[in-house]
Amino acid sequence: MPHAFQQSVITEFRANAGKVGGPFEGADLLLLTTTGARSEKPHTTPLGYVRDGRLLLVVASNLGAPHHPDWYRNLLARPTVRVELGDEEFDSLAVPAEGARRDELFARVVAEAPGYAEYQDATDRLLPVVVLELPDPDATVPAITSLADKLVEVHTWLRGQLLHVGAETEAYFAARASHPGGGEPPAPGLGLQIRQRCLAFCQALEFHHTAEDGHMFPTMEGYHPHLTDVFDRLREEHLGIGAVQAALAALLADVTIAEPDRFRAELARMTEELTAHLDYEEEHILPLLADVPWPPAPPAS
Repeated sequence: MPHAFQQSVITEFRANAGKVGGPFEGADLLLLTTTGARSEKPHTTPLGYVRDGRLLLVVASNLGAPHHPDWYRNLLARPTVRVELGDEEFDSLAVPAEGARRDELFARVVAEAPGYAEYQDATDRLLPVVVLELPDPDATVPAITSLADKLVEVHTWLRGQLLHVGAETEAYFAARASHPGGGEPPAPGLGLQIRQRCLAFCQALEFHHTAEDGHMFPTMEGYHPHLTDVFDRLREEHLGIGAVQAALAALLADVTIAEPDRFRAELARMTEELTAHLDYEEEHILPLLADVPWPPAPPAS
């Protein structure tokens, strides 16, 4: 899609709560914003989708070209994406489907949009089907009125992602252990679901610690010099956790993980160190942030 035309579709989509005219009139369309794998800049792409319950399915067809589209390569490097659907906007974890599940979901897409079968016939490349989860409509979102509330929200998300990765990893090991030995063995890696979630977790953790070390801690230390030892300990723990994070990232450098047992050990170490770190930070830092409003007031003009 030429850049000027793509931008006109994006502009029309946002101006009309997801409705566009021209060749896309009446089509199910969403906007997917990925972060550039190299540039780290946001890139927004209009994409057709098929709804499957609480899932949105998008296909990296590239109109049947021999190479994956840029947006697909971006989400493999940075799995957290922004989705605009009608007048809704939300973050989602982008997970390419694998194996039999990919085939099942591709058939579901083709049943509603037969043109994707033509794109698959035009290339030797297996067209990836990417799964995007819709937000849970029944989820209760606690009110965030202070910086302490915001910190707890971030910590809760980090803990939750570690639990998900741990559960998915153990499910993989259980499936591998139960394999009877005949026929095709399980894939050597831990799977794209685990890879994508773990990458999203690592990237969010790195951003969180960078923000603390670069902005929050220096400001707080100026007001609370008697807690210098606390801030020094937290910075030191960031370095240790960062080393484990780097080890996990190295194991996730490829879609297939060559040493899943090592991954399991590193994940256990990350879980233990991060949990202790978050507990200590909440004990000493949260009381200092309870009266700091969030979001911050805009600067006076």
